[in-house]
Amino acid sequence: MADGEQTAQTARNTQADGVQDAAGNQGEASEAQTPQFEPLTVTYERLRHSTDPQELHEFARRPLPDRAKQAAFSRATALLEAVAGNQHTPLEDRVFLAETMPFPNVLVKLSEDPSPEVRRAVAANRDDKNWLVGRLTKDEVPEVRDEALRNPQTSWKMRMEGAQNPEVDAQTLDFLSRLGVELEPDAPRILSTMVRRGVALNPNAGAETIERLKEDPVPEVAKAAQRR
Repeated sequence: MADGEQTAQTARNTQADGVQDAAGNQGEASEAQTPQFEPLTVTYERLRHSTDPQELHEFARRPLPDRAKQAAFSRATALLEAVAGNQHTPLEDRVFLAETMPFPNVLVKLSEDPSPEVRRAVAANRDDKNWLVGRLTKDEVPEVRDEALRNPQTSWKMRMEGAQNPEVDAQTLDFLSRLGVELEPDAPRILSTMVRRGVALNPNAGAETIERLKEDPVPEVAKAAQRR
């Protein structure tokens, strides 16, 4: 091969190598710029065991995706369950979730929180399912139980048990004594009557509550109060 031809061939080879290197570098840069998508189970476990309050705070306060984006929405609510069940999530964030979340999987986690403040917030959440509120009417902390009994989602069975429970405070008993009359006037008559009668017989009911029940429109409630 002549010297001129060899020189030209060397130049072409060098140019080709340069194109390949450039293409390779561009591919590496593109790969580096593409965010790695973390599977849901991996992210869930990482958040569930995270000890970083700031990371957990950011997830707790992050706005939820539009419900129309079903995959993203489901992923976000699932991750909130992990955040809600992690005790390294700041208390104020757990209370925030307990007050605002309508999702049963998140609220169940929070209903088992060791902080009474969090459980009380769950008990007051009107998006609760009645079975969850019913569980909280049995809570060991009186403030949590009383809050659950005042939640409109509480079943009548739980309300009747609360009306008969001498550990329920006078204020909550006063609330129960108004059901079917001043509060929830369209409530089932028999059930609301049983609740008010239970309050009338409860030794923890306040004097003003008893005096009002003496004038109850249902005779059996009024008689129970008069016997006090």
